[in-house]
Amino acid sequence: MLKVIYAPIFVRKFEKLEKDLQDEAFEKIELFKDSKNHESLKVHKLHGRFKNQYSFYVNYKIRIVFEWQNKDEVAFLVIGDHDLYK
Repeated sequence: MLKVIYAPIFVRKFEKLEKDLQDEAFEKIELFKDSKNHESLKVHKLHGRFKNQYSFYVNYKIRIVFEWQNKDEVAFLVIGDHDLYK
């Protein structure tokens, strides 16, 4: 199971989400910790200035951006809608 580190900005943005979205995000984070679920979460590599980062969907609108720290650890950098890529 993967270990997750939460960046301070991730925590701040997460706390600003509505309670329902927080619950949904928490469910997806728990699924993400088991790499067998990565395909269903649509984990994908980002491009451009985010080329070392990856993303997965919480729902159609909300995404989580993360970086691999090593094979067993990831850092969640930010959560938000598609505007977080700007």
